[in-house]
Amino acid sequence: MKSFPFKKIDAFTKGKSCGNPCAVIYLSGTNDISDQQMQLIARELKGFVNEVVYVFPEEKRFFLKYYSAECEVDFCGHGTIGTMYDLIGSREDLLNQESIEIRVKDTHLSVYNRIKKSDSVFITAPPPVYNDLQLHPEAIAGALHISVDDINKNFQLALINAGLNTLLVPVKDLKLCLTMQPHQMELKKFCLEQGIDIILVFTAEVAEKKNKFRTRVFAPKFGYLEDPATGSGNSAFGNYLLQNNLWDGSLLSIEQNNSYDFHNIIKLDTVIKKESKNVIFGGAAMVKIDGLYKIN
Repeated sequence: MKSFPFKKIDAFTKGKSCGNPCAVIYLSGTNDISDQQMQLIARELKGFVNEVVYVFPEEKRFFLKYYSAECEVDFCGHGTIGTMYDLIGSREDLLNQESIEIRVKDTHLSVYNRIKKSDSVFITAPPPVYNDLQLHPEAIAGALHISVDDINKNFQLALINAGLNTLLVPVKDLKLCLTMQPHQMELKKFCLEQGIDIILVFTAEVAEKKNKFRTRVFAPKFGYLEDPATGSGNSAFGNYLLQNNLWDGSLLSIEQNNSYDFHNIIKLDTVIKKESKNVIFGGAAMVKIDGLYKIN
């Protein structure tokens, strides 16, 4: 029997926010565990967390892999926030560093340590890919079980990949954003047919004036209808805002989930690299369970 250090961590916890849970398993090397075992653990944890993060140490950085109950996931924003907040906060050598490098697949990303300054870590989103959107608004509205008139025509529909292929859908007001309830299996079929990983719906109407947008993220492809706090989806949204001159790149707070009062908070910011603005996303996290995970 093998056992691994295991934590259940809630990411994007702040104020009234209950965050978004992930499981994190810390490993000493890639030979410790197989892909099949990683998928098995994620399947065993279905309903408890949406994603499991596996952390492997590498020279001068960390390698992260992500699994949902259904499959390996290319990138998991809230899982990365939870993992890196815990790693940095629990190790003095990392707590004194301004940035830490991680690897996700073949992409190297920077994690910005702002725990002492603002009780947050920020992560560079993967470079955005702006895809052509071939879908008609009627098809998108039908998949979401809303009327085509519910789509806010003052904003554009878009398909952007900032870690996950994200369909961005503007809706007319906060009430609709909070109450819409698509059918999980129908939406999963739609996403698989169209090559979409997640769907982010948004409105500029918010519950708290200090925040700029409300978002909800649907992710039926990964075995659940909704993700309550999403780094990759909101990173795609940040790039969407920059592309459409709707954001100047300064610190931005976004509400996410379907609760008016108890929403989660995702922070977006930018850093300048090679004379261009790169979106970073961040927040705090809290360890809820700390122990060992055992497998045969």
